[in-house]
Amino acid sequence: MANKKEPLCDDIAGDGCGLKKVLNIVGGKWKIMILCVIDNNETVRYGELRRSVYGITNTMLAQSLKELEADGLVNRLQFDEMPVRVEYSLTEKAKSMIPILLELKRWGEANL
Repeated sequence: MANKKEPLCDDIAGDGCGLKKVLNIVGGKWKIMILCVIDNNETVRYGELRRSVYGITNTMLAQSLKELEADGLVNRLQFDEMPVRVEYSLTEKAKSMIPILLELKRWGEANL
């Protein structure tokens, strides 16, 4: 009996497709870059993120961080001090995704 290759998704348009779920939460131009910057620094403040993700606007960074937090990929820690200090870090769920993102990075460097 021949080995049958596992399809990426049984039903790509379906809600149960794991690939579709991942792309829904990290798709777009900025979110993967934000995750990688946070991973490189372990914890990072907003201003550091803004300087590290070249070309991102304040609005897009703020929106992306809120979405990443809502999706359980980023922790937001606000300190009770003035001026307000906020630090961002990756959740365990996001940390488990980093090796996959790095593999995509290596693939891109080798093939694109």
